[in-house]
Amino acid sequence: MTTTQLFNLPYFSSSVERSTVSYQPNRLAGLRRFAIAITFLNILGHTVLGFEQSWAQPLVALATGYSVELLLESVDAGVNGFKPRYLGSIGQFIDFLLSAHITSLAIAMLLYANERLFPIMFAVAVAIGSKAIFRLKVADKTRHFLNPSNFGISVTLLLFPWIGIAPPYQFTENLSGWADWILPVLIVCTGTFLNARFTRKLPLIAGWLGAFILQAILRSAIFQTPLIPALLPMTGVAFVLFTFYMVTDPGTTPINPREQIIFGASVAVAYGILMSFHIVFGMFFGLTLVCCFRGLILAVEPLKAKLPLVQASGILSTP
Repeated sequence: MTTTQLFNLPYFSSSVERSTVSYQPNRLAGLRRFAIAITFLNILGHTVLGFEQSWAQPLVALATGYSVELLLESVDAGVNGFKPRYLGSIGQFIDFLLSAHITSLAIAMLLYANERLFPIMFAVAVAIGSKAIFRLKVADKTRHFLNPSNFGISVTLLLFPWIGIAPPYQFTENLSGWADWILPVLIVCTGTFLNARFTRKLPLIAGWLGAFILQAILRSAIFQTPLIPALLPMTGVAFVLFTFYMVTDPGTTPINPREQIIFGASVAVAYGILMSFHIVFGMFFGLTLVCCFRGLILAVEPLKAKLPLVQASGILSTP
C-alpha cells in the first residue's frame, strides 16, 4: 500500500467530519469509567490477584497504544488541515487517549507472551490501527466496525502460535474463601451499571448469555459433549470480563435492542461452531467473525438502497 493509498482511506478522507467530531456526553462518561475500572483491575491484578504477566507488559502496551493513537491523529490532522483533537487542555488530551488506554490494558491483561514484549506491541498496534483502516460509512459518518482489542488479540494469536491467552485462574489465583465470590460479583455489578447507564448494551449481553447456554445444550445433544464442561466457562472471571467489557464495545455493536440480541447470539453461535471443530480461543475468533460479517452487511446496505434507483432508470432492464 502506497502513502497516497493510505491517506485515501476513510480515516483520512473527511476533514469536515473529523474536525467537527465531538464526544457525546454518555460516551465520554462511559469511556472514563471503563478506563478507571480496567486500570484498577490491572493494578489489583499485578499486586494482589496474581496476574502472570510482568509489569513490563501493561507499560509497553500503554506506550505503544498512546504512540500509535497520537501518530494516526497527527497524520490525519496534517493531511486534512485541522487541529488535532489531543491539543488543548490536559483534560482534552486525557479524554482523547481514553480509548487507546482501554484497548492497551485489555490486550496486556488478556494475552500471555511470557517475557516477549514485541507480540504485545504488535497486538496493540494492530488493534488501534484497525480503527483507521477498517472503516465504513454509516449514517453519514465513517466508523470502524471491528472490535479493536479483540481484533488485535485474534490476529496475534493467529500469527504467533506460541502466544496464548492469559490463564483464567490468574484473576483469582491469590484469593480464597469469600473473596473468590466478591471479585466476580463486583465485576458483574459494575459491568451491569456501566452497560445499563452508558453503553445501553444489556440486550446484547442477554442475547450472548442465552445463546451461550443454548449452544452448550445443542453441542451436548448433537455431539455428546458433556453439558457441565460446556457450561463451565461461564463460571470464570475471564468470561465475566469478556461479557461485560469486550463483547459490548459500544463503537462496534448495534444500537437497536433487537439487533443487539442478534449480535450477541451470533457470537455465541460462532463460538459453538468453532468449539465443535476443536478450534481454540473460540470467543475471540467468534467475535471477530461476527464483526466482519456485520461489516459486510453494513457495506452492502447502501448498494441495496441504490439498486431500485438503477432499475428504475432502465440500466438493468432487459430489451
